[in-house]
Amino acid sequence: MSADPTTPGPAPEHVDVLVIGAGLSGLGAAAQLREHHPGRSLAVLEARDVSGGTWDLFRYPGIRSDSDMFTFGYRWRPWVGDTALADGASILDYVRTVARERGVDRLVRYGHRVVSADWDSASARWRVRVDRGGEELTLTAGFVHCCSGYYDYESGHTPELPGIERYDGEVVHPQHWPEDLDHAGKRVVVIGSGATAITLVPALAADAKHVTMLQRSPTYVLSRPGRDPVAKVLDRLPARLAFPVVRWKNILQAVAFYQVARRRPGVVKRLIRSGVAAQLPPEVDVDTHFRPSYDPWDQRLCFVPDGDLFRAIRSGGASVVTDTIDTFTERGIRLASGQELEADVVVTATGLRLLPFGGIALSVDGEPVTLSETMAYKALMLSGVPNFVYTIGYTNASWTLKADLVSEYVARLLRHLDERGARSVVPVREPGVGERPFMDFQSGYVLRALDRLPRQGDRAPWMLKQNYLTDVRTIRRDRIDDGVLRFT
Repeated sequence: MSADPTTPGPAPEHVDVLVIGAGLSGLGAAAQLREHHPGRSLAVLEARDVSGGTWDLFRYPGIRSDSDMFTFGYRWRPWVGDTALADGASILDYVRTVARERGVDRLVRYGHRVVSADWDSASARWRVRVDRGGEELTLTAGFVHCCSGYYDYESGHTPELPGIERYDGEVVHPQHWPEDLDHAGKRVVVIGSGATAITLVPALAADAKHVTMLQRSPTYVLSRPGRDPVAKVLDRLPARLAFPVVRWKNILQAVAFYQVARRRPGVVKRLIRSGVAAQLPPEVDVDTHFRPSYDPWDQRLCFVPDGDLFRAIRSGGASVVTDTIDTFTERGIRLASGQELEADVVVTATGLRLLPFGGIALSVDGEPVTLSETMAYKALMLSGVPNFVYTIGYTNASWTLKADLVSEYVARLLRHLDERGARSVVPVREPGVGERPFMDFQSGYVLRALDRLPRQGDRAPWMLKQNYLTDVRTIRRDRIDDGVLRFT
């Protein structure tokens, strides 16, 4: 006998809190939820087959953090040692170790890609559709914390490269670095001038015949000690004493430097230029190759440990060319100036693509959410979208500084819901709030995606300050029930 099609199937699995993403943000969020709300059911969905997010995905030579590890590590789990700019493998080990210590590694469901999430007001639940290896699953959640980051993990950004089909050498993008790529003794051209390119050049130069960094325009590059000098001095103290001192020293330094750079850009430009000039051989034209046309922090600054990029240039293993590409040839790249760069390997470190909220299709009571029509509340919730929090880190400081604050906020918000006996919370956009771009940042990957991002407002709590000290007050300490959030 065939089954009655009107008979309802089994109810979807329900969890109180669903965390999307098992990278640095997602595992940290899960750890904080487990600590502060142990009675709530919790699941972590990860689209890939392993944890670690960015730090597992990217495998190119020299990959490292460009933020110091005392602020890039979790506030509640000290980074041990005095290494300031750690390599990718060390960061991945740290993240996975913390997940094991807190027991949240057992909560991760791998190969679960969230496709869509629809909020149902009647039941006060999210209905979440998941792709598990081609099989569609559905589950429900009372609260969703999206920690998918904002990069497209499938592909990076590659601009049009004229004539590339004629090139006989190998072309690779850092996001998909081949394990078997052998660059030893070869001529390598790295196209790009951002953090990835500046990391790759000295790492490749150690074995390559020569590495050329080909950039269309310069980036601000600053050298900083690879090992934190204050952490070295305090090395003999217990971590619980030394870590807060080093962490706050680095936080205050970063905030002060950013503020000075925005208010006195000319002064900071001169300081950066003098520091670069002191580390380069006299034949390198500093103003051509290391003097951007924009002000510091219009785009993210690049930090190199112990001046490794400049050291590679001084040794003759690397060089910088500032020009535009005319066309690829069989042997390399011909530039607009007529110069030809011969290359056995070309690395297209041309940037990343943004994919807001992991490409998840959000809807509320069946109505699709258009992100560009929403406004960001404290840069962690969206107007009109209930029981949904996301984590996007700072552009001018360590990502984890913001991620920690958001995790703390979620714990406070859930506690407030319990105290009020409420089941849902939603930011309600106030009349008269002016609109601004979500990120006041001129990097290409941001500008290419602005029309797909939420907006920010021209006043609190809709304005994104990009200031950790301000957010400590507004996110960690200000009262939850601020008149903007509506509880049901």
